[in-house]
Amino acid sequence: MCGIVGATSERRVSGILLEGLKRLEYRGYDSAGLAVIDDQNQLQSIKRTGKVQELADAVGKEPLDATIGIAHTRWATHGGVTENNAHPHISDGQIAVVHNGIIENHESLREKLKALGYDFQSQTDTEVIAHLIHHERKQHSDLCDAVKAAVKQLDGAYGTVVMDTQEPQRLVVARSGSPLVIGVGIGENFVASDQLALLPVTRQFIYLEEGDVADINRTDIAIYDHNGDAVERELVESTSQYDAGGKGEYRHFMLKEIHEQPIAVRNTLEGRLTLDSVRDEAFGEKAAELFREIEHVQIVACGTSYHAGMVARYWLEALADIPCSIEIASEFRYRKSFVNRNSLLVTISQSGETADTLAALRLSKELGYKGSLTICNVESSSMVRESDLAFLTRAGTEIGVASTKAFTTQLTGLLMLVVALGKYRGMSEDSQKRIVTALKSLPARLEEAVALSDDIEALAPDFANKEHSLFLGRGNQYPIAMEGALKLKEISYIHAEAYAAGELKHGPLALIDESMPVIVVAPNNELLEKLKSNVEEVRARGGLMYVFADKQARFASDDTMNVLNVCHCDELIAPIVYTVPLQLLSYFVAIIKGTDVDQPRNLAKSVTVE
Repeated sequence: MCGIVGATSERRVSGILLEGLKRLEYRGYDSAGLAVIDDQNQLQSIKRTGKVQELADAVGKEPLDATIGIAHTRWATHGGVTENNAHPHISDGQIAVVHNGIIENHESLREKLKALGYDFQSQTDTEVIAHLIHHERKQHSDLCDAVKAAVKQLDGAYGTVVMDTQEPQRLVVARSGSPLVIGVGIGENFVASDQLALLPVTRQFIYLEEGDVADINRTDIAIYDHNGDAVERELVESTSQYDAGGKGEYRHFMLKEIHEQPIAVRNTLEGRLTLDSVRDEAFGEKAAELFREIEHVQIVACGTSYHAGMVARYWLEALADIPCSIEIASEFRYRKSFVNRNSLLVTISQSGETADTLAALRLSKELGYKGSLTICNVESSSMVRESDLAFLTRAGTEIGVASTKAFTTQLTGLLMLVVALGKYRGMSEDSQKRIVTALKSLPARLEEAVALSDDIEALAPDFANKEHSLFLGRGNQYPIAMEGALKLKEISYIHAEAYAAGELKHGPLALIDESMPVIVVAPNNELLEKLKSNVEEVRARGGLMYVFADKQARFASDDTMNVLNVCHCDELIAPIVYTVPLQLLSYFVAIIKGTDVDQPRNLAKSVTVE
């Protein structure tokens, strides 16, 4: 969940490192630091708590003039947010290390290293790596050999970059469970945890695989696999764009990304639909061959992506007649599960590097799944490269930590998957055409949903002093209620939970009073009358309702109920459309509360640790 940048060049690198960190700040923003080896072969380091700009300001006052360096923006795991705990970590003024991941055996290694005379300055697991490499350096004349020896002693996940003042033009990197990419230049080379950090300096990338160690200098790159054997990894020309730009007319990236959803969904759909069906090739060259044999779907995901998978389960079973199971990735990994015959494992991840989901994908290869498909926004990610099939959502760069357009494009891709699988399970041409027609109308419906912004903003002051809220939905809107609750708690810090509306009388009604807002999603579908009964249960107990309802659903505002009319749409795409008003509600409530919308406390964008 942290960001890494490294560079070895003929030019000065501190500006490159800082720009890379700014592009990776969404991955962690508790603290940041960088270290360089200067022309006298001395380590210089500056670290600051807070955002990357704090570090940039410090470097501006105290420039670090060097042609090799490493940098890091942190999301705290071990140890609080202090300068001592910030990366890089340094051992004896010689070894400098930045690290993403978690070293699970750091306590035993710490005790071993203390016995060897090492003095620890931080509470982090990462400092163990620095001292361990320093110790191994005494046994090995070559830095790369010392790193190889050190990482063999590490349990857990790591993406780490190492510098040594005794070999001042080398970076040695190691990957296990945490992504690293090498950027290839002319007379200079780079490394980062995400290629987006390096797009200003190169378009040529090498993606390290599990267990790889790479030895990098200005002109040469040597890569060794987990057995220590020299290997060649493919050089890839990236066409990715860091398209976040600025906020433009918007106050926050999150609001900008909410407004980008109509065009993001258009991009997701482009070239993938026929007049009345979905092109199999959207999921990969061998999709048709695999989809013909699928009899069950197992979805694995985390967080917002898990909510997308929950909606997909309703769609797959109701529309495609395919049984579907869904599980949180961290649970899937650590229990014995049953693999259905001819089952397709579907992983969903915005980044394609989510640690638990990636581990579940790797586990599935041992369990007998017929094949794997990932739905992802990053073409170069580990999940895309390691899955049999991949569907790229084309959402564009999402900077706000609370996912918006990544979620709606995931849902769009999943509804397309329903057609792609369903046509091999007897889905009629009329049903396929209806779904495709609904999908083609989706960007316009999303534009109408975004246009509700002013009306939703007017509701936000009602939440200013509230500490709890309840979200209700039925059927495939229940996961949307869960997503709405997640967004509100993520960025406004109001406790929010979601319930299937039919469950109210089984416990949640005990919480209802005038101090708890109740938010309801109410499309005009077959469960509408049931939902209206649930609404009345809340009103009868003094609850204050906020109902996002289809214009044709016949809800009316009064003293106990605020109704916001949402555009009428086919119920097939209603989960996607109704997501937008809930995103806007969470955004405007967060503004009222005065929280950090784009970078909420304690969170980070890409969850690359368990």
